[in-house]
Amino acid sequence: MNKINYVKGDATSPQGEGLKIIPHICNNVGGWGAGFVLALSRKWSEPEKIYRAKKLYNLGDVDFVYVEEGIFVANMIAQNDVISNLRTGQKAPIRYYALTEALYKVNEFAEENNGSIHAPMFGSGLAGGDWNKIEDILRRITTVPVTIYKLT
Repeated sequence: MNKINYVKGDATSPQGEGLKIIPHICNNVGGWGAGFVLALSRKWSEPEKIYRAKKLYNLGDVDFVYVEEGIFVANMIAQNDVISNLRTGQKAPIRYYALTEALYKVNEFAEENNGSIHAPMFGSGLAGGDWNKIEDILRRITTVPVTIYKLT
């Protein structure tokens, strides 16, 4: 199992040497405007532009968006709908199978480019996921260094 390094800091300012990939979860209905994407959009316009330009959002898809020298953002489609559209009693919008598929792609991209993964605790906020499950998926799938950033 891969080790995950937890640090205090901002995932939009990843630390360290080499290529850095910042994966995060997007929904499959074209909604962008809450959670970590706000921080991304404040810093870079391209991840949102690429996401909004899509016409079809397939669960498990990933778009790798170059944002600056040595940094890519990975828009992972791993959330079905948005929480505000869910009726009481429905399950959280995260789809772990889609996240698993997307993380395989992120890891492969990182391996091929000698990169590392730098991210917030994605999927455990608005997507409604259980961070323990997400962390387990990360540990099982990733073979590159992983750093998770916590603001506080």
